[in-house]
Amino acid sequence: MDLFAMKDYDDHELVVFGRDLDTGLRAIIAVHSTVLGPAAGGCRMWPYASTSEAVTDVLRLSRGMSYKNAMAGLPFGGGKAVIIGDSRTGKTPELFGAYGRFVDSLGGRYVTAEDVGTTTSDMEFVSLQTRFVSGLGGDSGAAGGDPAPRTALGVFLGIKAGVRFKLGRTDLHNLCVAVQGVGGVGYHLCQLLAAEGARLVVCDVRPPAAERARAEFNARVVPVETIHSQDAEVFAPCALGAVLNAQSIPQLRASIVAGAANNQLASDADGTSLYSKGVLYAPDYVINAGGIISVAREYSGGRSEAQVTAEIGGIPERLTEIFERSRREKRPTNVIADDLARQRIRRGDRRLVA
Repeated sequence: MDLFAMKDYDDHELVVFGRDLDTGLRAIIAVHSTVLGPAAGGCRMWPYASTSEAVTDVLRLSRGMSYKNAMAGLPFGGGKAVIIGDSRTGKTPELFGAYGRFVDSLGGRYVTAEDVGTTTSDMEFVSLQTRFVSGLGGDSGAAGGDPAPRTALGVFLGIKAGVRFKLGRTDLHNLCVAVQGVGGVGYHLCQLLAAEGARLVVCDVRPPAAERARAEFNARVVPVETIHSQDAEVFAPCALGAVLNAQSIPQLRASIVAGAANNQLASDADGTSLYSKGVLYAPDYVINAGGIISVAREYSGGRSEAQVTAEIGGIPERLTEIFERSRREKRPTNVIADDLARQRIRRGDRRLVA
């Protein structure tokens, strides 16, 4: 594996492999950029089929974090970590302790938090070995804790912005949203959507999660392989990435794609395909920034939960700016967002709020 020749190697500053024989830890930390501050991003635990697959994922995810933090106006760069393993069977306090020592060895260049396959409880074990960790929670009313509800809030507000821009509607009553993945973030998103009167179609690789959504929100459950082709106004990917590709895009019936998953586009060309099809795409790292806003403010300190909620309220404005520029310049939304993020990183954006 020639790391520097990989398609997703985008001038990353640092890619480090961590191994601990006693605990079985196999982890990779990728730091894409520290121009705007220490690299911040979650730790994903997943049973990757190969090391090469894990490297590709961590490279894509860390670059996405650079763009996400830049677009959210946070004083952090982009980084990500992956642990190769099955989160259902492979977790131990010792494993996350070893991961914490791995993070600590970078001296603060990377700040970790939870992600797919990891939880706030896991991060508590990490925090015993390093101070470069967030998403732990704290005093009542203070910023922090589980970032999933904050991510869901940002996506919910982003969906409303997309519906307003594309459909000219200010409400979600009786509007159909197909939600792919109803675990952490997807579940909280369904709560918000159902409270606004939206009709839900859902799927999840774990039947109990889908059944919970059916029971609590009167959602219609469909097979995982058909969720993207449902007759819905909005498709909300909230599971893993690369779900928008040459095979799935022609089958889309939704006119808006707005979800919580990272790296929803399998390639940049897929954003062009959505644009050509007339589908409004909310760039994932813009709409799903609520979680990192919460994590970043917890780490920096001095912010209340109410202040974080107000900051998440800025996501629709950023999305609408991208939507309007896309329409005006006749370019895909993902291209517009990437250009804006790169510009902010290149100039070391002075408007960031510490």
